[in-house]
Amino acid sequence: MPLSDVPLASVCLCVISAAGRAHSPCLWEGLPERNAGSQTRGCPALGSRQHWPWSAAAKPKGNCRVKAQTLQGPMAEEAPKKTGLERSTAPQDDLQGLQDSVFSSESDNSLYFTYSGQPNTLEVRDLSYQMDMASQVPWFKQLAHFKMPWTSHKDSCEQGIQNLSFKMRSGQMLAVIGSSGCGRASLLDVITGRGPGGKIKSGQIWINGQPSTAQLVRKCVAHVRQHDQLLPNLTVRETLAFVAQLRLPRNFSQAQRDKRVDDVIAELRLRQCANTRVGNIYVRGVSGGERRRVSIGVQLLWNPGILILDEPTSGLDSFTAHNLVKTLSRLAKGNRLVLLSIHQPRSDIFGLFDLVLLMTSGTTIYLGAAQHMVQYFTAVGHPCPRYSNPADYYVDLTSIDRRSKEQEVATRETARSLAALFKEKVRGFDDFLWTAESREQSVGTCVQSPAPDTNLFQAPTKLPGPLQQFAILIRRQISNDFRDLPTLLIHGAEACLMSLIIGFLYYGHGAIQLSLTDTAALLFMIGALVPFNVILDVISKCHSERALLYYELEDGLYTAGPYFFAKILGEFPEHCVYIIIYGMPIYWLANLRPGLEPFLLHFLLVWLVVFCCRVMALAAAALLPTFHMSSFFGNALYNSFYLTGGFMISLDNLWTVPALISKVSFLRWCFEGLMKIQFSGHAYYMEAGNITIRIPGDMILNSMGLNSYPLYAIYFFVIGISCGFVILYYLSLRFIKQKSSQDW
Repeated sequence: MPLSDVPLASVCLCVISAAGRAHSPCLWEGLPERNAGSQTRGCPALGSRQHWPWSAAAKPKGNCRVKAQTLQGPMAEEAPKKTGLERSTAPQDDLQGLQDSVFSSESDNSLYFTYSGQPNTLEVRDLSYQMDMASQVPWFKQLAHFKMPWTSHKDSCEQGIQNLSFKMRSGQMLAVIGSSGCGRASLLDVITGRGPGGKIKSGQIWINGQPSTAQLVRKCVAHVRQHDQLLPNLTVRETLAFVAQLRLPRNFSQAQRDKRVDDVIAELRLRQCANTRVGNIYVRGVSGGERRRVSIGVQLLWNPGILILDEPTSGLDSFTAHNLVKTLSRLAKGNRLVLLSIHQPRSDIFGLFDLVLLMTSGTTIYLGAAQHMVQYFTAVGHPCPRYSNPADYYVDLTSIDRRSKEQEVATRETARSLAALFKEKVRGFDDFLWTAESREQSVGTCVQSPAPDTNLFQAPTKLPGPLQQFAILIRRQISNDFRDLPTLLIHGAEACLMSLIIGFLYYGHGAIQLSLTDTAALLFMIGALVPFNVILDVISKCHSERALLYYELEDGLYTAGPYFFAKILGEFPEHCVYIIIYGMPIYWLANLRPGLEPFLLHFLLVWLVVFCCRVMALAAAALLPTFHMSSFFGNALYNSFYLTGGFMISLDNLWTVPALISKVSFLRWCFEGLMKIQFSGHAYYMEAGNITIRIPGDMILNSMGLNSYPLYAIYFFVIGISCGFVILYYLSLRFIKQKSSQDW
C-alpha cells in the first residue's frame, strides 16, 4: 500500500529535541503547520524529512502545537553540559568552538535580532499596473536597432498587474510564485517605488495605514535585490560594519553599532564566516548562500519592519535555498513582514511559507495559506497528483503555453476562469485571503517584541553628514583596494616592466647624447604609453562596482558628492606608487637631463598627466552604461589626443579640427612640457662629420612648434583639463543613473 494511503494518526505524541536541550512532548494532529520551535515537519515518527500527503483524501484536521525549548540568547550556559560535549577539564577553545558551532547552526531557532518597532501592515487595494516595454529597453540597444530612443511607442504597453488586492501584517511571510511574466517583478517594483517606465492605472498601496510614498518606503521597507552586489575583498563583518556606520543614526555610539552588527551576524547565522572575505566569481570567499545572507544583512542592519526580496533563492542549490528560506522564516517570526518572489520552490521550501500568492499574466489565481492551497484547488476540481510538488503542479497549471495559438487560447481561458473563480470566493473578505477554516484564525505567528524605546524610534533620525560619509567611504575603498593584492602586484609589475623596457632601450650611451629624434620619441613615449593601460584598468574597475553604487545611492546610504570625493582621493595612493615605480627608473636609465630640479619637474608633469587620464577614464565609466561603450569612448578620446600630441605630425601642420583637439590634448601638453624641461636653456650638440654644431634648445622647440607657452602655463593647462574631466565625472554621477547592464 502506498505510503500516502496510510491513515495518519489523529493524535501523535512525539519527542522533539531542540538544539540538544531537554526533550519536550509534542501534540501533532493532521497536516503539519509551521511552528516556531520545531525542526520536524509532518509526523515526527517519520523522521526529519517532510511528508506532504497531497492526495485529496488527506484533509487538514487541526493545528500542530509544538512546545520545544530553544536556546535563549547567544548560547545557554548549561547547553554544553547537557549535550555531553564539555568536561570540566576541557580547554576554553573547545567551549568557544562549540558555541560558534551551535550559534551559527540552522538547528538553532533562537531569535537574536527582532524588530523592535510597532507591527507593520502592507495592503494592496485593487492595483492595476501597466508596463511600457519600450522604456525598459536601454537607449543604446534601441540605437543598435536603428530606433530613436526619444520616439514614443504607443503599442508597447502591456498590462503587468490586474486588480490585485491583498493585505498582510508583521509575523507573516508571503511568497509570490508563478511562471515567467506573471507579474512578480512588477509587483515588487511597484511596492518599492522602483518601477522603470510603468504606470499605476488604478488602485493604491498602503503601508501602516498610510498611502505609500517614496519617503515612507525608504523609512519602512528594505529591498534585497536579486543579484548580490558587495565589495569582494572585505570580510563579512567589515562589510556590515561599514554599512552600519553609513546607515545607522549619527547618535549611535560605536559600541551600539558593533552590537547591531553582532546581532545581525547572529540572526543570519554568519558567525562562522564573519572574518572571511565576501568574495565573488574571481575572488574566493564565502559560499553563495552565505553571500546572499550578507546581502540580507546589509538591509537588516537598520532594522526595517518590512523586508522585500527579489528571487532570493536564484542561483542557489536546493539545500542552500532551503536554509535561506528558513532564515527568512525566522526573520518573519521576529515581528517582521517578509514578502519575496520566487520561482517554483521545492516542496519543503513551499511548506515554510505562511501565505502564497499564485499569479499568471498579472492576475491572482490563489492567495491564502500555503497549507490550504492543495485543499482549495482540490475543491475547484484540480487536485494535486500524489508525490507531486504543489508549487510545480499549480504553476504549470496556470502557465500560458505559447507553443501554438490554440494552446495559448486554451491556457489563457483556464487561467481566466481560475482567476474569476478565486475573486468570487474571496469577495467580501477584508484581507482577500482564502482560508479553509474560520476567519478568526490568523496565519503565521510572530514573537512579541519588547516595547520600543520612544526616544529612539519616534525622534527623527539623523544619518551621518557628508563629511562622515566621505570619511567612511574612503576608508572602505582603500581597505577593499589594498586587500586586492594580486591586482596591486600586477599593476606594480606592469609599471616596473614598462619602465625597465623603455629605460634599457635607451641605456648604454654614456656620455654620448641621443639624437634629437630619439630624445623626442623617448619623451613622447614616457607620457603616452602608461595612460593607455590606466584607462582600461580604471574603466573595468568602475563598471565592476557600478551596480553596488547604483543600489547604495538608491537606498540613500550616501549621496553622489561624498562618493565622488572618496573615489577621486581614494585613487591617490595607488596612483602615486604607480608613478614612482614607472617614472624613476626611466629617467636615470635613459640618461636624461641631470639635476634634481629637472627630475622633479619631469616627475610632477608625468604625475599630472597620468592622473588626468585616470579621471578621464572615471568620467567615461560613469557617463556610459556598459564596459564596452566606456572603453570604446575612452580609447577613441585617448587616440585623438595621441595623434594630435605634436609628435606624429607637427602642430603647425594640423588643420582646424585636429588643431582644436590638440588644445585639450593632455598628451600634447605633456610632450611640450617634457621637451621644454629637457631642452629649454640647454644647448644641444650635433655632430656633422668632424664638425660639432651647437644648437640652442629654444631653437629646437621653436622649430617643432613647442615653445608657444611658458613651462608653468603648461602645468596649469594640464590641471585645467583634469578639472574638466573631474567636473564631467561629478555631473555623470549626479544626474545619470549608474545602472549596470544587468539592471536595464
